[in-house]
Amino acid sequence: MSDVNKTIQKWHASFRKGTDFDSWGQLVEAIDEYQILARQLQKEVQSTNSSEFTEEQKKTLGKIATCLEMRSASLQCTQSKEDFKLEELKKLETIIQNILTYNKEFPFDVQPVPLRKILAPGEEENLELEEEEEEDAAAGAGSTEAFPPRAPGTLLPRLPSEPGMTLLTLKIEKIGLKDAGQCIDPYMTISVKDLNGVDVNPMQDTPVASRKEDTYIHFSVDVEIQRHVEKLPKGAAIFFEFKHYKPKKRFTSTKCFAFMEMDEIKPGPMVIELYKKPTDFKRKKLQLLTKKQLYLHLHQTLHKDS
Repeated sequence: MSDVNKTIQKWHASFRKGTDFDSWGQLVEAIDEYQILARQLQKEVQSTNSSEFTEEQKKTLGKIATCLEMRSASLQCTQSKEDFKLEELKKLETIIQNILTYNKEFPFDVQPVPLRKILAPGEEENLELEEEEEEDAAAGAGSTEAFPPRAPGTLLPRLPSEPGMTLLTLKIEKIGLKDAGQCIDPYMTISVKDLNGVDVNPMQDTPVASRKEDTYIHFSVDVEIQRHVEKLPKGAAIFFEFKHYKPKKRFTSTKCFAFMEMDEIKPGPMVIELYKKPTDFKRKKLQLLTKKQLYLHLHQTLHKDS
């Protein structure tokens, strides 16, 4: 079997896995699978290497990724006006299977996600050096400004409660940055990593921030940690990566990151320090972003089912 056929087979298996979870009512697992597959398809669409797919086939893959994200958004927001049903999504299965020969009109009027380069952690560093001075020069105090409405992020619902177990909700209130007013489409990626930097939970992205004001970008969004506190591995940490879009380079960049460790889990407000990129998930070589009094502001809520 050729490499391209193996890739298609892998995509099809992931699609079936997601729709199976969806039909069984395992929504957290379905959302996770849909988002993983959507990212894989987007990566193929954005690949500039010698590709096995034509531009028309890439466009179709991009539309499938959009539909996966729409279904994921529908599962996360039961009040969504643009509900994308499981039955509709299942119509795409044969298109994925036969992507190399598919030549009909796409069944839904959707567009591929706008082209934004997806980079591995650290890969963006080489592309950004020349922009750092420009950003510092352009950084101002910022102004009070609301962001236009954007598609929802990839936040997951709270897990079902279990007797004697504790769930953690983290409200991301705001982040302080000297150039807050210059950040385009800012959002946070939240992940839980063990001591080796390996994911413990599915990663989650917040929606784009609600507004920016002076040196603050406001999120005011709840993040449900996808594991009971008692089941989190010893030495794990919750990471918050602040990301924003760079139109000149056409990619989304990590600007800085923060983290909290397990012994910091307690109800109430907290502020945590910001560190320079690249994100150091092993917490070995940490460099503060700034000496100024600028932090990530959080509020923790613990839910215990007695």
